[in-house]
Amino acid sequence: MNGLLLSVRRILVILTKELIQLRRDRTTLGMVVMIPLIQLVLFGYAINTNVRDIPVALVDQSNTALSRVLAQAVEATQVVRFTERYAEIPQAQEAISAGRVRAALIIPGDVSERIARSGSVSPRLEPPPATDGPTSRPVAQWLVDGSDTMIAAAIKGLRSMPLAELLRKPANRMTPTFEVALFFNPEQRTAINIVPGLVAIILTMTMVMFTSAAIVRESERGNMEMLINTPVRPIELMLGKIVPYIGIGIVQTAIILTLGHLIFDVPLDGPLGALAATTLAFIGASLALGLVLSTIATSQLQAMQMTVFILLPSILLSGFMFPYEGMPVPAQYLAEVLPVTHFMRTIRAVVLRGAGLHEVAFDTLWLVGFMLVGLVVASLRFKKRLD
Repeated sequence: MNGLLLSVRRILVILTKELIQLRRDRTTLGMVVMIPLIQLVLFGYAINTNVRDIPVALVDQSNTALSRVLAQAVEATQVVRFTERYAEIPQAQEAISAGRVRAALIIPGDVSERIARSGSVSPRLEPPPATDGPTSRPVAQWLVDGSDTMIAAAIKGLRSMPLAELLRKPANRMTPTFEVALFFNPEQRTAINIVPGLVAIILTMTMVMFTSAAIVRESERGNMEMLINTPVRPIELMLGKIVPYIGIGIVQTAIILTLGHLIFDVPLDGPLGALAATTLAFIGASLALGLVLSTIATSQLQAMQMTVFILLPSILLSGFMFPYEGMPVPAQYLAEVLPVTHFMRTIRAVVLRGAGLHEVAFDTLWLVGFMLVGLVVASLRFKKRLD
């Protein structure tokens, strides 16, 4: 009996010691509270699989009151939002390739006749051959970026949108209203969208994790005093820390894209120069972010916790799993701060849509700017610690 009591007392002593250490470790204590809180907010508020307000373009070749009413009826569904208007179809196709819009609604010049007929669907928008009886064609056509399957599915849901208000009579529900043409992924294969996004997620996880422990590892190993006594400048130390991992990031990117192409037939349509430039910019931004975390953390355990803290929003808010357009505006603002959001756009644009560097220049320059700011912040924080 006495032995059991002594064992209980020893356990209570160790328990008390661990609770005191946990109370003193404010970073870990904060993570215990913040991680479930962030998960609750992200999943309950920011994540929305019902896609709304998809940015699309309008090409109105009719330019009549009826065509404007048709466009208003489409926008009233709240699935899409017309953010661009073009006079010619090639302009809309270029906007889709550049990622400025996700789809384009083409309203033909004879839309009034098509609405009046409201019959069976023809596979083309061109006038059909002359026949004895009245013929009918789709009222209009959607050109859709099919690389994002959820976006494509949302717009395809408008295919049979009823036109009862325009016809002033019940519409033929058996006949689709719009013809839908899917670009870049007509088969709607999920792997086409997932594999390029996986590059962004894996690079975020590994690059931030590698460098987030870089500075605290030196302290834990007792090397900080040696670094203080060397003539190495803080910015030189930061650059020396990240350069070795750039090659690792390039190897990871090559493995994912090559195997994705060979196994899942993921296209590699974009120029390699644009792919290399955007990937290097993102690797640099992720490594710089990891260095900033490393100057904040006091132990490698805290550095790992901070990495998880960054990784979770990166997966949920970047557009990897859920469409960016489906998130509330505040969540989109938060997503814009994360480097992975910008790289998610660029790699999918280059790999799937064949976009050139000029078409993804904004996001690439943003990543370069983030990298430079991160290096400066990490250098300044490290210099303060030396003082």
